[in-house]
Amino acid sequence: MKNVLITGSSSGYGRATALLFLERGWNVVATMRSPERTDLPASERLRALRLDVTDRASIAAAVRDAIAAFDGLDVVVNNAGIGLLSAFEATPEQTTRELFETNTFGVMAVTQAVVPHFRARRSGTLINVTSSVTIAPMPLVAPYAASKCAIEGFTESLSYELSFFGIRTKIVEPGYGPSTSFIANAVDRMKGLVPEAYAPYVNQIMQGHEGAKSTAASGVAQAVWLAATDGSKRLRYPAGPDAEELFAMRRVFPGDDYLEQMRAAVGPKADA
Repeated sequence: MKNVLITGSSSGYGRATALLFLERGWNVVATMRSPERTDLPASERLRALRLDVTDRASIAAAVRDAIAAFDGLDVVVNNAGIGLLSAFEATPEQTTRELFETNTFGVMAVTQAVVPHFRARRSGTLINVTSSVTIAPMPLVAPYAASKCAIEGFTESLSYELSFFGIRTKIVEPGYGPSTSFIANAVDRMKGLVPEAYAPYVNQIMQGHEGAKSTAASGVAQAVWLAATDGSKRLRYPAGPDAEELFAMRRVFPGDDYLEQMRAAVGPKADA
């Protein structure tokens, strides 16, 4: 029986991933900031542990307890993250730093805590959940996109150095997930960050999303499962129909041709 640790398991993608691995017979360490409030099912194969990715002591304790609970870890999924929708000119530096503390430095800190365990075992799979904005950066999410793109470069670099020790490193890139708490969790962070001058453009973008393809939490969980179990050296796994479509577009329209396609999709309209 194999063992997985998942960060950010209280809701959304992390919760769906924990449930899928549990359903398929794995031991699951579901971590979150408030495990006492989890609604994950009781099981001998499930441990809900406290882990705040911005707190090194919390990370060390959770990784130590996870390894002890099931005598080792086979897969670690860095899923915890926070979102932001804002106009960059109105985004305070502190807000950008808050995004990076969780989305970038938090992932790095958890990774640094688990790599020695994987290296000693000469095996293990590290999966970092980023976003489809790393495939196709969208407007009004510039700091968020930067925090996720940083993890893409970090993970690809790690994939080379850790392969020497038999460790696989993967990236899962979810699309837009309206069923998740991405916006709800970011409401306080977003207050006053979209100036009135941007309102017509924001409305245009929102209208463009109506009826568009999106990503379900179950689809991300399936992509994480594939990354954890396919045994391949594949690095990137787009998750959800919208992410898969963007990934395909990026392959079909390289360089400036792709940029023109995106400008036509999300740029200001001629009559705006």
